[in-house]
Amino acid sequence: MTNDLSDGYEISTDPARLDTELIHRWLSQDAYWARGRPREKQDSAIAASLNFGVYDRAAGTQLGYARVVTDRTTFAWLCDVYIEPSARGRGLGTALAAAVRDHLAPYGLRRVMLATADAHEVYAKAGFVPMEKPEKWMVLGEE
Repeated sequence: MTNDLSDGYEISTDPARLDTELIHRWLSQDAYWARGRPREKQDSAIAASLNFGVYDRAAGTQLGYARVVTDRTTFAWLCDVYIEPSARGRGLGTALAAAVRDHLAPYGLRRVMLATADAHEVYAKAGFVPMEKPEKWMVLGEE
C-alpha cells in the first residue's frame, strides 16, 4: 500500500523501503518509550509487525515510522509512531495515524489501541478517543 499525501510526501507499507538503522536510531535515542532499546529487539519488532513508513517523495528519504501489532481479525496495537523532528508540524503524524486507521478498516477490528503521553491531539484528529472505561484494563510489565 502506498498513500500519496499533498506536499510531496507518501506513506508506504512496503517493508523493503524501511530504513531500519534510522528507525532504531530515532526510537532508541529520541523516543521516550523506547530509549535504549537494543537494535536486535527493534529488528525483531519490525519483522513481527505491520510497518508504515513516511517518505519525502522527491528526496526518497524516510521521515516517519509506525508499526502495528495485530491479528488482523479482532485487535490491533498502534505503536512506535515517530516523525523526524525536522518534519514535525506538517501534519505527517496525523496523516500517518489516519493511514493506519484506513489500512486496518477492512479487517473490521473490534479495537485499535495506542498509548501516548503527549500526542493526544494528533491521534484525535484521526478519530482516536480516550478509553471510556480504563479501569477495565490491566498491564503486565512497564507502564
